[in-house]
Amino acid sequence: MQAELIDRLAIRDLVENWAIWRDAGDWARFQTVWHDDGVMMATWFQGPAREFIRVTQEGWAKGVSILHFLGGTSVDLQGNRAIAQTKMTISQRGMVQDVLCDVVCTGRFYDFFEKRDGRWGLVLRQPIYEKDRVDPVDPGARLEIDQQQLQTFPNGYQHLAYIQTQIGYQVKRDMPQLTGAEVDALYARGASWLAGDNL
Repeated sequence: MQAELIDRLAIRDLVENWAIWRDAGDWARFQTVWHDDGVMMATWFQGPAREFIRVTQEGWAKGVSILHFLGGTSVDLQGNRAIAQTKMTISQRGMVQDVLCDVVCTGRFYDFFEKRDGRWGLVLRQPIYEKDRVDPVDPGARLEIDQQQLQTFPNGYQHLAYIQTQIGYQVKRDMPQLTGAEVDALYARGASWLAGDNL
């Protein structure tokens, strides 16, 4: 029981450190939450964690503002493997149709963890995008969104995808949402991971 509790606390610590260190730009410590083969999936990036860190730094230099806020965490633990789900919001500030806006997306981080040589690390992070919204920073500003373009993006992250497209990112359009084939496949992949299968 004590060993399991220590493992659960270590995993939760990594989840929380991910958000704090990434949003603070503490890149040296941020890279320690990952294993060397770690992979990050996001609307605007899919690939190795080391590349995610590099392109995030480049975005910072260009003024891209994406922040994270965490809620509760649930950990399914099976030996040296775990799946952690954490409630979260992604907040991105940027220009939408020449109006400074905040887009807030609510969802979950769905994380594949493994303990290697006594150290827990993140192997894969796959967010689940549940719902989002956009608000002008100045509540008196008039925002006119291209509704036809907005409807081309998935419901769970359509405003987030809209703003990211506006600033030049290519957005992945088949990310897991609250329901649907993509999230069902993700849950099945998590169960296989806990059962010992490879990613």
